[in-house]
Amino acid sequence: MSPKRLLCAAALSLCFAGPAAFAQTATPTAQPAPADQPGMETGAPAPAPAAPTAAPASSAPPVATAAQAPVAPLTGPVRNVVLVHGAFVDGSSWNGVVAKLQQKGYHVSSVQNPLTSLADDVAATRRVLARQQGPTILVGHSWGGVVITETANAPNVAGLVYIAAIAPQLHESTMDLMKRAAPVPAGQAISADPSGFLWLDRARYHADFAADVPENVTRVLSTAQVPIAQKAFGETVSQVGWKDKPSWYVLTTKDRALSPEVQRFMADRMGAKVVPMASSHLAPVSHAGAVADVIDRAARELSRQQ
Repeated sequence: MSPKRLLCAAALSLCFAGPAAFAQTATPTAQPAPADQPGMETGAPAPAPAAPTAAPASSAPPVATAAQAPVAPLTGPVRNVVLVHGAFVDGSSWNGVVAKLQQKGYHVSSVQNPLTSLADDVAATRRVLARQQGPTILVGHSWGGVVITETANAPNVAGLVYIAAIAPQLHESTMDLMKRAAPVPAGQAISADPSGFLWLDRARYHADFAADVPENVTRVLSTAQVPIAQKAFGETVSQVGWKDKPSWYVLTTKDRALSPEVQRFMADRMGAKVVPMASSHLAPVSHAGAVADVIDRAARELSRQQ
């Protein structure tokens, strides 16, 4: 056969092989770390959770589908962590926590919220949750608490961790909760632009938002801050995940952005396991190791319950 015909035959064989042929070699399956071990203490990426046993292969050609089937609830160790950031930061605010959790063997994903509305942030979080293959712990910081409260009904969410986060009741907004205590200093440093987005004054970012973070770091954070739509703080949740899922709450006692009094009210109402932390509002940055340890302990406890 001529080289040209050989090339055509090879191309045809690849076309008829279908996507399933590539999927078999695209991602190797890794076994999850045991529930009672934190995993390898290395900087290597976290192992992926074990995939469910596949059904016998069919002789019929693969058929493409428009959308993935809903994620089924799975049992086993909790090795997936999804992190949801709040206002005036982005997903990189979790970088220190991500590194610590990966060293413990977790598969970690950090959502990038658009901060344009509650619905948009919920959609972004659900997209990331849908990619988790196995029991997952959902973690929210600040405004991210509202988002995880609304999305926690996903069947693969095993539990919730709130880090100085808003945890609303049904049909309750962020502003409803903020009004439960005297105005906080950071509230006086927030202003709206003509487009209806809220910004935190750069000059007060360090003192009112992240006083225990080095100033050279807060200068970068304030420069790269992501504003949040003003309307988001008035939006209410229609789902309350903490009513059905085990919850933990890191209460930041030196917080100048979310009153510790309001945090205590929410945590007690949830029946959450409270972990006080002498931190500013930006605990994922200033106390990354301690925050990662709380998430690790929550995941271990949830794993024992599976």
